[in-house]
Amino acid sequence: MNWMIYGANGYTGTLAAREATKRGLKPVLGGRNEPAIKQLAAELGLEYRVFSLDEPSSIRQALSGMKLVLHCAGPFSVTSQPMAEACLEEGVHYLDITGEIDVFAGIHQLHERARRADVVLLPGSGFDVVPSDCLAASLVNALPAATKLQLAFEAGGGPSPGTAKTSAEGLKNGGRIRRNGKLKRVPLAWKTRTIPFAHADRLGVTIPWGDVYTAYVSTGVPDIEVYMALPPSTIANLRRMRWIQGLLGLGPVQAFLKKRIAKKVRGPSDKTRKDSNSQLWGQVRSADGRKVQATMTTPNGYDLTVTASLGIVEFLLANDVEGGFYTPSLLMGADYAASLPGVAFNLIT
Repeated sequence: MNWMIYGANGYTGTLAAREATKRGLKPVLGGRNEPAIKQLAAELGLEYRVFSLDEPSSIRQALSGMKLVLHCAGPFSVTSQPMAEACLEEGVHYLDITGEIDVFAGIHQLHERARRADVVLLPGSGFDVVPSDCLAASLVNALPAATKLQLAFEAGGGPSPGTAKTSAEGLKNGGRIRRNGKLKRVPLAWKTRTIPFAHADRLGVTIPWGDVYTAYVSTGVPDIEVYMALPPSTIANLRRMRWIQGLLGLGPVQAFLKKRIAKKVRGPSDKTRKDSNSQLWGQVRSADGRKVQATMTTPNGYDLTVTASLGIVEFLLANDVEGGFYTPSLLMGADYAASLPGVAFNLIT
């Protein structure tokens, strides 16, 4: 059955294309860089289609005959809406690997159209946000009366170029949490706390991670904070950036930051991914003071992204699913992340 990886020549897209081929899934490779897409397709023995996301009719034509797209071409703040709109027009399920709150919100607004078109929309089908979303859902299953949710992660191995550029884009927006069911802006590095991961305690700082949006959809918990483990010096630098936050969104500043990233960031090597992992922690509290915690250890985030997203691809190719907006736990169940290779989950009641 025909399906596509778009952005297949990017860091994560290439990993997904190679693993899909090993599984015999045979995706069509898509992207706008013809030499790179053509070379990868020849290497893997796959079909390919070259197109950009600038012209809606071109996207729809390229998606003709597809059942599903795994969209890996960022920045998703720019690319998600054109691809999702074309998927709705052509009746193609849409997955992506974003972690951006505003992208989740934008795709969620398409829910009713997706229901009518019988199209599944599932942004965040990788490390952003499969393990943390399933962790949140598992915690709330254990404490249904939960009113507060805190999540945290420590990602080893370093970022890909795309992730680094997305992080640079997000600096101008500061932090984000959820209070009383509403998204709320807070300063960069707003709050810190000690995170009791399975392997060690770490200092964590609030970040605008996608679960601030998706965990509310999955669980209905009204107060949500997400933390990332970072060195104290990095947290201090983030707090200094508050003074220049207004400048961080300017075109020349963004161009400078992304140029530096392009020169210096290549993404973790095969060995680095193999030798590193990711740690997650979560806690829910109820109004009467009860609490439940859990930890999760996963492979490197990029390897987890590949196995998680391809597992969802296989599920959608094999099953008829009612259209609409989904989070990973709503589509695949709260236990999905724990079922993936190399993942260890521990619920602490």
